[in-house]
Amino acid sequence: MKQLIVLSGKGGTGKTTVVGAFASLAHKKVLADCDVDAADLFIILEPKNIEKAEFYSGRKPRTNQEKCTACGICTDLCRYNAIENGDVDLVECEGCGLCALACPEEAISMEDAYCGEWFIADTRYGPLAHARLGIGEENSGKLVAQVRKVAQSIAEEQNLDLVLIDGPPGIGCPVISSLAGVDLVLIVTEPTVAGIHDLERLVALAQHFNILPSICINKYDINEEKTQTIEAYCHDNNLPVLGKIPFDVAVVKAMVEKKTVMEHPCPTIHHAIEHLWEGVQKTLKDSNSAHEQEGR
Repeated sequence: MKQLIVLSGKGGTGKTTVVGAFASLAHKKVLADCDVDAADLFIILEPKNIEKAEFYSGRKPRTNQEKCTACGICTDLCRYNAIENGDVDLVECEGCGLCALACPEEAISMEDAYCGEWFIADTRYGPLAHARLGIGEENSGKLVAQVRKVAQSIAEEQNLDLVLIDGPPGIGCPVISSLAGVDLVLIVTEPTVAGIHDLERLVALAQHFNILPSICINKYDINEEKTQTIEAYCHDNNLPVLGKIPFDVAVVKAMVEKKTVMEHPCPTIHHAIEHLWEGVQKTLKDSNSAHEQEGR
């Protein structure tokens, strides 16, 4: 089993579009949408959920009002101003547990916090593991880890060859959680000043974890000069550019129709993505051969 993750420095770069296209080209794979804060792969794949589970992480205080004497000790001690005489503001609370520890009446207890839900679904391109983080909830990195764990379990049970991951944008905790143990990182960037800056940050993050990322330049023809800048940066840093995708409004039309770009008539885009997918497959194969040689 191989694990491929597609990342981007921000939302709207084309990461999910590329994953959706790969979903229609790859065989024997399971999909994992790890963008739990704003998941949208389901928009174009229209999954039917077959399993659902609640996700709990961290702890939040709960007050037994029958025991509480409103002594104010918890209020004085809480540096987050999250509790007033036993009345907890869960939005402000950081779950440190000091109030429960200090309560003389033992009226406050720490309970597991509900953060969201994860799902197993069927799509027209195979199984999908995805999740929904609750509004304003934290621990998205742990929920990402849970989605990946579920996807890997599906791959093992169904003897699938590939876990195809739609990663979170940026370089924060969810991205770090989604990177662990993957075989290939494909960074989707675009020829803009922000795109180049985000690319450099993602490359630095991947290299910190000893992963050599590959690059895809999306909408490369909107600024040929910036595209050349990205290619020069990749050349100087030994980063393979596996493909370049032109700009085409057909991508937006496909999304509106809840289709992948490979299901919508657009030969130019199809050719570019098929070329990109060939590069990804070759890179994964070369990676596998390198690991086998190291094993010998």
